[in-house]
Amino acid sequence: MLIATQTSRRKFLLSSLIALPAMGIALNGLSAAAAAELAAPSLDSYSPIFFTAAEWTFILAACDRLIPADGRGPGALETNVPIFIDQQLAGDLGSEVYLEGPFDVNAPATLGYQLPFTAQQIYRQGIAALEGWCQAKYGQYFALLSLSDREQVLKQMQNGQVDFAAHGEPVLKAKLLFSELLNITRQGWLADPIYGGNKGMKAWIAIGFPGARASYLEWVAQHNVPYPLGPVSLTGQRG
Repeated sequence: MLIATQTSRRKFLLSSLIALPAMGIALNGLSAAAAAELAAPSLDSYSPIFFTAAEWTFILAACDRLIPADGRGPGALETNVPIFIDQQLAGDLGSEVYLEGPFDVNAPATLGYQLPFTAQQIYRQGIAALEGWCQAKYGQYFALLSLSDREQVLKQMQNGQVDFAAHGEPVLKAKLLFSELLNITRQGWLADPIYGGNKGMKAWIAIGFPGARASYLEWVAQHNVPYPLGPVSLTGQRG
């Protein structure tokens, strides 16, 4: 009930703010997109719903390396990707999945999902195992490592070179945690802002994506021509 209440209140405030410029009502000169960005929560003040404080610190540090703010586009932290991840895992995506055995953790990928874990369990148990590995190898938690070391750890996870079994997790593999984290980070960067990420539609603006515009058929066949109109979100805000 708490999750639904917080989400509904945020959506109501967001919709109220962006409706004013859309109706021609001035809001100190703000556009609908600027108003929406103000209504979006700040990472500095956001209180995670699913993640513990220690897990949240890891998520912030990992997202910052998976999509860094490097001048070519907005980073994961600029676009509230960690908030998207937290809210997705706190909802049905995190806890509802068909989990009836038998499971074969060594089955080929073509046979689909074979773990006896919900998404919440993958992150909770995986982060704990990874932090144990980081402590053993570096004597530090992941978020306290240098940027280059964080990137190296993520690469080792991607290549299956981080041993979770030695740190209390014999079933879940580091490679799977990396894949899950990378996928949901991409989703948060590209999703409609109503789901918590892509703050201010910055990612859409960076890649020239029109968003939820009713029609842009006249531009589909115009290859290598920048789309000039800016994106529109599901709530009607314009970037």
